[in-house]
Amino acid sequence: MRRVCLTLPTHRACADTIAAVGEEAAYGAERFGVEVHFLILDSSPAPVLAEHRRAVAALPASPGVTVHHLDETGQRDFLRTVIDRSGGAPTDRLLELMLPSRVSYGACTNRAFLVAQALGCTSVHRRDSDSRYQRFAGAPVFPIHQELAWLGRPANDVRESATRSKLPPGSGSRRVTLVGGSFTGEMSVDVAEIRDLDPDTYRELIGLSIPEGYPEIWRGHLIDESFRGAGDSAFDGDRTTLAPVSPMRVDMCNIALDHEVYRRVPLPPATDTIGSDYVLIHLLHDARMPGVQHNRHIVNFHTAGRRTDEGFLAYQLRFVKFLLSKAYLNAVYARTAAAGDALLDAEGHLRACEIAGFVRDSTALDRAFCAHRLDVLDDAYRRLGDRYKTVADVLVERRTRLLDEVRDDMADFALLMDHWEALTRASADVGPRVVGAVNR
Repeated sequence: MRRVCLTLPTHRACADTIAAVGEEAAYGAERFGVEVHFLILDSSPAPVLAEHRRAVAALPASPGVTVHHLDETGQRDFLRTVIDRSGGAPTDRLLELMLPSRVSYGACTNRAFLVAQALGCTSVHRRDSDSRYQRFAGAPVFPIHQELAWLGRPANDVRESATRSKLPPGSGSRRVTLVGGSFTGEMSVDVAEIRDLDPDTYRELIGLSIPEGYPEIWRGHLIDESFRGAGDSAFDGDRTTLAPVSPMRVDMCNIALDHEVYRRVPLPPATDTIGSDYVLIHLLHDARMPGVQHNRHIVNFHTAGRRTDEGFLAYQLRFVKFLLSKAYLNAVYARTAAAGDALLDAEGHLRACEIAGFVRDSTALDRAFCAHRLDVLDDAYRRLGDRYKTVADVLVERRTRLLDEVRDDMADFALLMDHWEALTRASADVGPRVVGAVNR
C-alpha cells in the first residue's frame, strides 16, 4: 500500500490546526486508499507541548492513519541514530544543522524528510501551524486531494486530465515531483504595514529579493506579486496546471514533494531566515521537472505572537536575513537556471553534487555586495520610523554577525548536501522502529 507523510512542524500553540490536519489525514486515507503517517514535529515550550499532546490524544482513530508526535527529545534521539548509522562526520555538527537551537524553516522540513524515509513514505506533504483550510459546499478543501491524485505519476499520463498543460518539450516522460497550491488571507510575510506606511520603501525592500538584471517592468510585476499568494480568491471548483511550478505560485504550507527529490537534496538549514525552505521549488522549476499547481489554497493568518514587540523584532530580523541571503541564493539560481535540465542525471533525478558546487561557490561572492544590502535595509527601516527604527539599531549592533551568518549559512547548506544521501539511506535502513507512534 502506498505510504505518505503528512507533516506539521510547529514551535507554537496550534491545537486547532492539529485537529484540522488530522481530519485531512483521515480524508486522504479514506478517499485514496493510502496509508497516511501524520507527523507532528513539535519544538514548543512545555506548556504548549502538553496542550498538543492532549490535542493528539483527542484525534479520532481513523483507518489508515498513524500519528507520530515527536518533541525535540524524540527528534534528537532519532537524528542521533540516523547520523551514527550514516557514518557521517562530524556527528555533532550534523545534529546542529538538523536540529538547531534557533528557528529554521529548512531544518524542520529536513527532519520531516528523514522521518518520512524511515517510515517508508513515497512523499512528504507539508502544512504550517499558522494556516487553516477553506470551505466549499460545507466541507473543508483539502490540498491532499490533488497531491495524492497527481504526485509521482508520469506527466504524459496526466496531461489530458489537467485543466491545462504547459509542459516543456521533452519532459512528458518525467514524473510529477511537486504538487502545490498557494494561500489566501494575510500576506505570507508580515510586511503589509510597511506597504501601507511607505509604498516606495516597501518596493525598495521587496526589490532586494528580485535578481539583478530584470527589466524594470518585470521587477515591478514581481514586487507586486511577492508574498501575496492567491489574494482573496475563494475556491469554487478544482483547476490544475501541469508545468514546472514557479516558486511565486505555491507556498510551503501547501506543498507535496516526491521522495526522489528530497532523498537527494535537502533544504538550507539557515536559522532565523524566512523563505529558506523554497530552494527545492526553484531547483525543480529550473530543471524543467513536471509539477502540478492547483487552486486548493490554504488560508494564511498571522499569529498573535507577531503583534508583540518581541515577536515583531524577531520576525523583521528574519526578513532581513532573507533579503541578505538572496544575494547568495540568486547567484545559485542564476547558475541552476542556466543549467536547465542538465541539473538532472540520466535517470531524471537532481544532481546533488553539482548543486552543492553552485552553493559552495556562492560563498566566495564579494562580501561588499551583501554589506551594501545591509546599508539599504538600515536606511529603509530608519525612514519607516517608530518601532522600525529599533530594527535598524539592532542591524547596526549585529552587522558583522549578520554578514558572517548569511555566508556561513550557505557553507552549512553545502556541507549538509555532502552528507545528505548518506543520511536518507541511513533513515531508510533504521526503519519505523526508531520513530514510534501515538497509541490512540
